[in-house]
Amino acid sequence: MSRWGKRPMGGVAIVAAILLALPVGATAASKKPDPLETALRGHVETLASDAFLGREPGTEGETLTLRYLARQWFDIGLESGTNDPANAWFAPVELVERVPDASRAQFLRGKRRLPIGDAGVFVVTSGLRSLIENAPVVYLGNAATAGRTELAGRIALVLDSQSPPVVKGGGAEENPRGEDRAGKLLDAGAAGVITVLDSERTLDAVIARRKRAGYALAGEVLGGDIEAFITPQVADALLAGGTAGNLDALRRAGAAPDFAPRPLGLNATLEATSRETRIKTHNLIGKLEGRRSDLGAVLMVAHWDHFGQCAEPPAEHLVCNGAVDNASGLAVITEVARALSQGRPLDRDVYFVATTGEEMGLLGALAFTENPPIPLDRIVAVLNVDSTGLVPAGMPVSVIGKGRTSIDGDVARVLKAMKKKVVEGDGANAFMRRQDSWVFLQHDVPAVMVSTSYSDPARLETFMDERYHRTADQAELVQYGGMAEDARIQLELVRYFADLKRYPGPAGKAVPNP
Repeated sequence: MSRWGKRPMGGVAIVAAILLALPVGATAASKKPDPLETALRGHVETLASDAFLGREPGTEGETLTLRYLARQWFDIGLESGTNDPANAWFAPVELVERVPDASRAQFLRGKRRLPIGDAGVFVVTSGLRSLIENAPVVYLGNAATAGRTELAGRIALVLDSQSPPVVKGGGAEENPRGEDRAGKLLDAGAAGVITVLDSERTLDAVIARRKRAGYALAGEVLGGDIEAFITPQVADALLAGGTAGNLDALRRAGAAPDFAPRPLGLNATLEATSRETRIKTHNLIGKLEGRRSDLGAVLMVAHWDHFGQCAEPPAEHLVCNGAVDNASGLAVITEVARALSQGRPLDRDVYFVATTGEEMGLLGALAFTENPPIPLDRIVAVLNVDSTGLVPAGMPVSVIGKGRTSIDGDVARVLKAMKKKVVEGDGANAFMRRQDSWVFLQHDVPAVMVSTSYSDPARLETFMDERYHRTADQAELVQYGGMAEDARIQLELVRYFADLKRYPGPAGKAVPNP
């Protein structure tokens, strides 16, 4: 008899037995409370309570969150999955937080300093301190970039109105107007970039956005790129007395088909500094050992972090509790782990990973891939669970990551066996870069997010507009029926990929970016 078979069937283990006994495709249609829904609700109500302080990395909220999850996983029968005796269960992740601090800009025409003041200029750097002294300014017009010879040692000046916004699949702006173009110019060799805010963006809006903290893994080289933003009034003041005329003349010249990059007879000194804070946080990694560890492993992933206190008095509620995002995912992978631990042993190992820093830029997942407990090429599939419980039971299923790996057919077979309707097309891939499985895809590891939550555009839009990353993301608003269906789907997917007969491997490879 397996070690799971010897465990007493008491308390929450009954939930696992009921989950295992349900037929494929079963839903919570009974009038009696569904024990699985009850268990999921209990996790979400705990993790998304004010007592957990919004689950912010590096705070007491992290300690409470990881202590709760680790106790649950240990009691279920998981073992530490860090494969590091010095850091059992909790894999350290060190983050760097940088916040813009001070900025300075000075412009010269010849030897004459131009009096522009500080009100219409904002300078920011990706490093701790960046300084460009007395560099010539060149105007690029409509050109997306220029040759390295034209850019080297020079500051590129661009107009916001000539930098079209970058949009993602859903139609919303992924990067504000001009930022993608600025990045390309810096990559091409420009010493810095000055953007004239001559369109709908205001300097106050840019400052509000760029003053937010930026995060990276400690040890990551952040560089020292420097950008400046100026108002149209400052631009006209700088152009006065030169040969380019005013801003309107510059705009018309830059739109001409035969326009070539044009020096403006200006030299600029730009300086910016940032404040840096180190945050010590952790990924939680548990493992359910299979019969054949040499066959590779399946990963279940859900991020545990959220924003902590995100409102100020006199607001009545100050904490971002993150019930849907992502106490729901933690609840699902925990109950799947419980169900699997009470069943027959699987062929492959299954790792359960609660990642930190997802809200800061998928940083916990990135830390995992940089220092994995097993080689990445031994991971046969990653199943990420993020923001479930948005829809009631009975909704179709969306697959985020569809078309990006060779496991599409395998996922489809599992869903077909469960009699689940799958949303046609790959519209849900608009969310692909915004969740942890994206990091694994970049490392050629097959990763998907399979959920009913992304199948109802109206409900999804309402959530994004009214509750997403706000204090309104509360446990009482979660659809636990739909969440239970997602848990059953995850259970069957893990069983499939951990079964040598049904999925012999080797790991499917990610499809390159088009």
